[in-house]
Amino acid sequence: MPVNRLLTIALLFWSVTVMGQYHSIGAMIGTSYYVGDINPALSIPNRFNLGGGLIYRYNINDRIAFKANVLYGRVYAHDKDVNNNWQANRNLHFRSDIWEFGGQFEVNFLTYEIGDNRRPSSPYLFLGISIFRFNPQAEFNGRWVDLQPLGTEGQGIEGFDDRYSLTSVSIPMGIGFKFNIWKNLGGAVEWGIRRTFTDYLDDVSTTYVDADVLIEGNGPLSAELADRSLTPLGPDGTNAGYQRGETLTNDWYIMAGFMLMYKIGKPRIKCPGAFN
Repeated sequence: MPVNRLLTIALLFWSVTVMGQYHSIGAMIGTSYYVGDINPALSIPNRFNLGGGLIYRYNINDRIAFKANVLYGRVYAHDKDVNNNWQANRNLHFRSDIWEFGGQFEVNFLTYEIGDNRRPSSPYLFLGISIFRFNPQAEFNGRWVDLQPLGTEGQGIEGFDDRYSLTSVSIPMGIGFKFNIWKNLGGAVEWGIRRTFTDYLDDVSTTYVDADVLIEGNGPLSAELADRSLTPLGPDGTNAGYQRGETLTNDWYIMAGFMLMYKIGKPRIKCPGAFN
């Protein structure tokens, strides 16, 4: 193929892509919940907490966009809320505030641009990567106690693992629907699940540790919050060595909500027929 033809095709592709670029900023309000050792099924929880954050979207063209976000959410679960006798007897619970800093690529099913009546709405998929901060807590004597410093599964004691990090990585993925509202204002509803690389979002992962070992190594409060079971599992009247969590699977969390986005700048001029 002649060089001039290749240049013509490259310039046409570049012009179509660049002319479709624009930026938008906005905010999200919604809710969050989690799936893990204390809520093992991907089901809608019976307790919601409000969350939200700030959104920036760089629209590469009518089909593809890059989104960056800073989001906050709180997750909560209690064994008593799950229809499982073993969990009801285990009697653990937790809450954790999550701060997420992430970026995702979005792919629209239809062509879409804020403020363009020819492209007013589209469902979309997204996939990306995030860094998040969490801090599992449990309620004890009317106050919420940080669990990670207590090493409830022996963390920090000689012969056991180090204490887990409160910063981890997740893979956000999900679906949404974008739509125009008025002039440079657009909206979206979105549901996204996060695959994490930690099993300690809820402070539960492995087995029960002997209470005397925990008391000596991490203090009496560690032993108190590590085992809150109603009935001991072992014939010796303890739970030491018995399963406390599901070691082989990491935890997940979900964020869902409504976004309000403002398009920065004036509408771009499109090449006739491009992405129509």
